[in-house]
Amino acid sequence: MTDIITQLSIFVKNEPGSFASITSTLKECNINLKAFNIAESSGFGVLRAIANNPKEAYDTLKEKNIIVKLTDVVAVKLNDAPGGIYDVAKVFGDNNLNIEYAYAYAGVNGPAVFFRVDEPGVAIKVLKDAGLEILSEEDL
Repeated sequence: MTDIITQLSIFVKNEPGSFASITSTLKECNINLKAFNIAESSGFGVLRAIANNPKEAYDTLKEKNIIVKLTDVVAVKLNDAPGGIYDVAKVFGDNNLNIEYAYAYAGVNGPAVFFRVDEPGVAIKVLKDAGLEILSEEDL
């Protein structure tokens, strides 16, 4: 078990039906998306997703000629109260760790945030040292 979570980053054309096509492929292969975010760019988007079986999802999408890559992210459980996200953001800032992007997760065990950072191993250590709870893929 590792605290680093594997995220799918999937290229999505910015046209009607593209997202439905990708999610249909995942459904056919019994892949469940636990969390996702779509970031738009000119003419396309990037679907960042946490799946129940990221390696199988990756292989399935590649077989369908869908552009996809695997990315390491860190998930931190949040205190569901004012300042909960600040508690996490402060640890990153105090330790000079840059957040490339983040997205929220309602979670089966309460709220969490997925973070993409340059050094996930270092981020996990400083977050744990600060008393914050890191989630693994098994926790999702």
